[in-house]
Amino acid sequence: MGTGQRSLNSHTVGEQRPLALAWSPWHDRLHRRLLQQPQLLPQGRPLLLAVSGGQDSMALLVLLQELQRLHHWPLRVWHGDHGWHPGSGVIAAELRSWCQQRDLPVQVDQAPAGDVSSEASARQWRYSQLQHHAAQLGADVVTGHTASDRAETLLLQLARGTDLAGLGALRPVRPLINDIPEVVQLRRPLLCFSRTDTAAVCRDLAIPIWEDPSNQSAAFARNRIRAEVLPVLEQLHPGCSQRMAELAERTSQLRDTQQELSLLALEPLRTSTGLDRRRLGALQPTTRRQLIAVWLQHQGVPGLNAALLEELSERLAVGAAGSGCDLPGGWRLQWQGDCLSLRPPATGH
Repeated sequence: MGTGQRSLNSHTVGEQRPLALAWSPWHDRLHRRLLQQPQLLPQGRPLLLAVSGGQDSMALLVLLQELQRLHHWPLRVWHGDHGWHPGSGVIAAELRSWCQQRDLPVQVDQAPAGDVSSEASARQWRYSQLQHHAAQLGADVVTGHTASDRAETLLLQLARGTDLAGLGALRPVRPLINDIPEVVQLRRPLLCFSRTDTAAVCRDLAIPIWEDPSNQSAAFARNRIRAEVLPVLEQLHPGCSQRMAELAERTSQLRDTQQELSLLALEPLRTSTGLDRRRLGALQPTTRRQLIAVWLQHQGVPGLNAALLEELSERLAVGAAGSGCDLPGGWRLQWQGDCLSLRPPATGH
């Protein structure tokens, strides 16, 4: 497909499907999931939909708009133009026009030239813009991530090296920024759908698709996983993408359980100044490391990497000398005798 060209799936941008809800098996499937798991998209919650124009986000957009009368969400659309190819401005303009024809409020932002040259920088820019707009609207952000995306992420995390948090990536609901519960929430209601499903949704409901040529570029690791690795695995073990996505969900639930149990285990260790260092130090190293991580997270300390947590666990073992350690964000952990305490960043840090 050429730059800026779109797959129209039997109708053009200037044409409109009737907005009356035409119930399909896809509507039924998503509606039932939302009734079974109302925390995914709470009724009446304002939603900001991140829409690239690809099949996943367009399927999400149309299904949610056509289910809106049953769930009463105020909906707005956000599109980010990364400027990665000459036709990106055309895609943004056509998508804006299509949304306006469907009476969908839409915001299009263009990334500053040269600021989003990598996957990581593009993601950071997108999430920053989404956080800004969602906070202004009092809304949560919704993306069209699918089970296929979750399988890809699982493979990438395994290859890079990860822990339970990484294996349980692409959670259905999580804070948008830095795992801080008070900020805008990120919601992913299509994790029960595959990429094959969203293609069928767009075909069956005559939804237009705007393909981004960068999604075919081998320069991006995820694209190579999608084009070269998963097809081979699916040939060897049909259905493996869905099973990997289900494993990621079970791992995510296991991590939630681990977090809750860790909070319970921390209660008898708490003191007026922090934690009982000697009782903490007497625990098994793996248990000690987990409790340190959860305690620091709940105190507001930014995420610690595995190497620093391992170092802290060793230094807090019974018999180790009193000392201290600087932590991310300007925090400082100090211990002496029975006392383990945490000093917050200086004002204005």
